[in-house]
Amino acid sequence: MKKGHKLPLGIFGLFFFFLGAVFPARGQDNQARFDVSCTIDWFRGELSAEAGFDLAGAGITLPTGRFLAEETLEEALPRLLLPYLLSLRVDSNSIIRNLTDRLEILPEDLDLLCQAEGKITPSLSTDLKRMNGRFTLPLEKISALLARHTRHSEPARPLLPVQTASYTGIIIIATDDLPVHGLHGTALPQPCLFPKIWDTDMNLIFDRNMLNPGAGPAAHYFRARDIFARGPSGLSAGITAIAGNRPLRIIARGVFGIKPTDLIIGGEDALLIISTEENRRLLREGRIAIILDESVLKHPINGE
Repeated sequence: MKKGHKLPLGIFGLFFFFLGAVFPARGQDNQARFDVSCTIDWFRGELSAEAGFDLAGAGITLPTGRFLAEETLEEALPRLLLPYLLSLRVDSNSIIRNLTDRLEILPEDLDLLCQAEGKITPSLSTDLKRMNGRFTLPLEKISALLARHTRHSEPARPLLPVQTASYTGIIIIATDDLPVHGLHGTALPQPCLFPKIWDTDMNLIFDRNMLNPGAGPAAHYFRARDIFARGPSGLSAGITAIAGNRPLRIIARGVFGIKPTDLIIGGEDALLIISTEENRRLLREGRIAIILDESVLKHPINGE
């Protein structure tokens, strides 16, 4: 954590609650007995964590202490995920920690979310010295927690709508380094929970407030291979489930934002989307598939 950065009182309270809940008898020293790694997979749409618990270091012996070790790790694992969850990128300007700092979301809400989702039963390591466990949190659940608007907004209607087909979805291909709007240079587009879409005149075409409440993720991420699949449409089953068999295919023109998560599309492509009610509906329903370079779709994340 950066020097001088203050945590909201709610995070401090959650932190000390965590210590008391997980280590009621053995004290704070056992916090060091856990090691955690966390990975985000934007293609699969999940945040996953693996944790190990040092039994000998915690003074737990087998077989009598197995139940205690399982219970300790099961209770700790969701809260061990919290620092990683706070570093998850929401959009081009924010991570989840920024939202908690602004009190747009409470840390307690994140804790309840983690506790509510599925855990994999802890298991002993082959040398019987550690209790290991895994935890998986769907990104869709995180998105639903953050998208709390009750009514969606609309993109600006064009003064001169164009004649266009009715599409079943939108595919934006952004697998290469793209020009960064307002800067000299290029950047490889990155994923986030709520990417924005702009046209080349920097008119906002889509953001999370345009998504219907309860519609699911704002965008779904895929690999280049998913648009070169076998079959009449050339699309993978995953893309077809989101964008249908007659999607509008768009090549991204650039990126925008502090982090290059916002995509810029051509004005002509934008008009095809916003000129008809049927195609604007695709934005509201989140029928957007974004194709990114495979290297950015799965990576470890660091807890703050």
